[in-house]
Amino acid sequence: MAFVDKVTINFTAGAGGDGRVSFRHEKFIDKGGPDGGDGGDGASIVLKASRNNNTLAAFRHKKEIRAETGQAGDKTRKHGRSAKDLIVSVPIGTVATKTDGTVIADLTMDGQAEVVAKGGRGGFGNAHFVSSRRQAPNFAEKGEPGESLDVNLEIKLIADIGLVGLPNAGKSTLLSKLSNARPEIADYPFTTLTPNLGVVDINETSSVLMADIPGLIEGAAGGKGLGHDFLKHIERTAVILHLIDVYNKDIVKSYKTIRKELKAYKADLTVRPEVIALTKTEGLDEKTIQDIIKQLKKAAPKDTDIYAISAQAGNGLKPLLFTLKAKVDEVRAIPKAKELEVKVPVLKITDTSDAYTVSKEDDRFVITGERIERFGKRTDFENEGGVQRLRDIMRRAGIMHELVRQGIEPGQTVQIGHDESLKFIY
Repeated sequence: MAFVDKVTINFTAGAGGDGRVSFRHEKFIDKGGPDGGDGGDGASIVLKASRNNNTLAAFRHKKEIRAETGQAGDKTRKHGRSAKDLIVSVPIGTVATKTDGTVIADLTMDGQAEVVAKGGRGGFGNAHFVSSRRQAPNFAEKGEPGESLDVNLEIKLIADIGLVGLPNAGKSTLLSKLSNARPEIADYPFTTLTPNLGVVDINETSSVLMADIPGLIEGAAGGKGLGHDFLKHIERTAVILHLIDVYNKDIVKSYKTIRKELKAYKADLTVRPEVIALTKTEGLDEKTIQDIIKQLKKAAPKDTDIYAISAQAGNGLKPLLFTLKAKVDEVRAIPKAKELEVKVPVLKITDTSDAYTVSKEDDRFVITGERIERFGKRTDFENEGGVQRLRDIMRRAGIMHELVRQGIEPGQTVQIGHDESLKFIY
């Protein structure tokens, strides 16, 4: 299956079922009262992280996902069936964002679930509106539409260690020797076209997750080469293992090239703890290796660990792994320590759902506001009883008074929100 790590999908949650207008019709009961049932709620769409998925390829040709609608209410106060939420499985590490960049779900653990599109509530049947003043309501509510929005899904791999380096630095070879991952390996650049993950056993009781990121080149952060699309996978890694081919013509320049790209990325990746490994050193003497390490120490940040290894021969791998594991444990422990130290402030959220605005647009008055727009969507504008109920709600909220203050005249149109179908004559 092809590795797909970014898709855009339209999610449309289920609409609520309509309420029912019904009156009892039973033998020997004259003029029975209203008994219309409520509509069921529409299904929400839920993203759920699953360790059984590792790609978004299933969505490559599926650009729209719709959830089931709720059933309409029935007579004798029968409630319509609510639809079951639609669970959509995605890989661990998937981030869901709106088109404006707002993050609506960040799924970092197996089984974690977040609602990305909420289903509409079912409408009330006419039995719901019985009161001492309204004993035979002849209207019911329509079900609310479900949320509909375009969502960008993007995988950002969650690995302990991210392998970076120029093409042919030996990343795939190292991963294949240390884990059960089987990336493609060859003696030409850009062999690795997709990120590869492998579990590396440190000893009998501990292991780390290592990610092989496709080779970076100069200008990758600006869009050149293959690495640009995969720099994001380094964002979540605890430690960066920077591999450098010991036979590179200018080792220091190669090191600085990758560091420059990591820094130029939108999130400065050079702040990650880094370990350097010189690869393919099996054919060099110790003095030559130490001379190269001295050159790198001058270019690297202070106290950066540098190792000389050979994945093919197995040289120097154990000390490297122990250092990497220690650094990973140190990084992973930081959030837990901070969590104990920092007291989370309690924020009071101001409820603005009742707020509204009245504005005159051309030949009509437009009412906007979260609560009143929800009532508008639930109103059957073909039914005078339903419209009268909406007028009562607007009167209690002070909207009618504001319309009068702004000079509304009988016969003018009142529109709820920006949907031209939600309107009535004042």
